[in-house]
Amino acid sequence: MHTASVLLSLVLFSAGLQVPVRALAGLLRSPKALLAGLVLHLAIPFVVIPAVAFLLHQTPDSDGGSGLITAMILIAAMPIAAGATVWTSKGDGDQPTMVGLVLVSTLLSPITIPFLISSLLPLLDSSYSKSLAATAHATQDGFAFVGVVLPCAAGLLCRLLVPPPRVDRLLAVVVPTALGGSLVLTYVNASGALGSFVAHPRPLLFAAALATATTVCLTSFTLGRIAARILRLNTSSASSLTLACGMNNSSASAVLIATALPDKPHLLLPVLAYGLLQKTAANRVVRRRAAPAA
Repeated sequence: MHTASVLLSLVLFSAGLQVPVRALAGLLRSPKALLAGLVLHLAIPFVVIPAVAFLLHQTPDSDGGSGLITAMILIAAMPIAAGATVWTSKGDGDQPTMVGLVLVSTLLSPITIPFLISSLLPLLDSSYSKSLAATAHATQDGFAFVGVVLPCAAGLLCRLLVPPPRVDRLLAVVVPTALGGSLVLTYVNASGALGSFVAHPRPLLFAAALATATTVCLTSFTLGRIAARILRLNTSSASSLTLACGMNNSSASAVLIATALPDKPHLLLPVLAYGLLQKTAANRVVRRRAAPAA
């Protein structure tokens, strides 16, 4: 198995283990935020990615920015990052809603990932369209289930079956180990992206990758916040909905690029940028949520 895939499984298992599954008990009493989060998670890519594609097609880039669009499609197609539950707890958000969103989006990912990828293929030129189509087939062949669903589900199941005192001891070992694995995974992905960049510097590509990732990330968070206001959600649910709209599993998309598109390491640049940006944006959401209580 690919080293990056093993590290991703470790990170996802740890994330699943940290999810307080029993918090789901009260979710049925107020499912509005959960349903809204799932709908927005699937709908936002169809709004944001075409808009970004239109802007990139206006640039003088020979392929109309298809490489950057491909990377953004792969990010947007991924389930909600399990780490969003940690940010939710930091901001005293609606934990049952966030847990439900992570769980359902992850379980549905073997269906939603190839669906979103296939639906957005017309935005790309022929070469990238063919590559992404092959990637969609790879997700149907097991990446989404084996690489994303199973590790996270194993962590969730372990959390349910292991007695609470032992869970605390297990977390004390698994979380630091997974943190180290996450750092190594970031290094592995970054070395693939930055290695070719250092050998053949392309400042315009770097700037374009950063600008594209920033646009998609901030727009996704903003749409989540606007939707929460329209739905008149309370502050806890609004915070969770906003995080769910902006936080996608960028690590999974990076591993998918490294394994399914090894000849296109430059696609990792916007993915790595998005991973950093979404954590920065999540921190702002959490600080805004905690501010009134300060």
